[in-house]
Amino acid sequence: MAVVLLVGGASADDGRRSGLSFMGPALQALQRDDGQNPAMLGVQDGAQLWRTPAGAAAKRCADCHGEAPRSMAGVAARYPAWDTRNNRALNLSGRINACRQQHQQAAPLPVEHADLLALSAYLGLQSRGQPLAPPDDARLAPLRQQGQALWQQRFGQLNLACLHCHDQRPGQRLGGAVIPQGHATGYPTYRLEWQALGSLQRRLRGCVVGVRAEPWADAAPEWLALEAYLAQRAAGMPVETPAVRP
Repeated sequence: MAVVLLVGGASADDGRRSGLSFMGPALQALQRDDGQNPAMLGVQDGAQLWRTPAGAAAKRCADCHGEAPRSMAGVAARYPAWDTRNNRALNLSGRINACRQQHQQAAPLPVEHADLLALSAYLGLQSRGQPLAPPDDARLAPLRQQGQALWQQRFGQLNLACLHCHDQRPGQRLGGAVIPQGHATGYPTYRLEWQALGSLQRRLRGCVVGVRAEPWADAAPEWLALEAYLAQRAAGMPVETPAVRP
């Protein structure tokens, strides 16, 4: 049974392992070295965007929130969360887009837009090392239950569910690649196969396509449901953003 080290010196002997532990020494070193981690280029872009006026209101993120290392510490670890104003759940990128619309009077950005990924990575960095702490909010329960059902549902021509790989066969190989446990602890993530930062939705879409199923539309609620379930599934594991994966 693997030991997962948590923030503050606590440990959980529950067998959960970050995707980092399934990678070779060279890729582990790449993630851990901020001077070499390619995702840090996106983080730098996010830091610049944080201080740049946007939208018709010409407001900066920093105008409301101040310096991100102080005001945003731990925030990314608490998403998806319920947004009372919009009466719906939002992930971190959804929260960024809501702020753009409400406060900057700017158009929302597509899920894989470089600016949205950069801002998400910059905010994720402020929570690096802190435990994932999904809110104890009953309004999120139906979404998490939907995500768990999707995780267990068979899809596509291969008739596979997420759990068949990530719960039942971690550490084995699929197409030459080691199967991780599938904990979403480091998104946005820089994947070498993408040569770019990408969202959790992009990774999930790749898995859906991989079992030869038709992926949902970009704005479909299924993506957020899976993200909410995965946040709960990885609760207590340290945030790694921005992670590097093969």
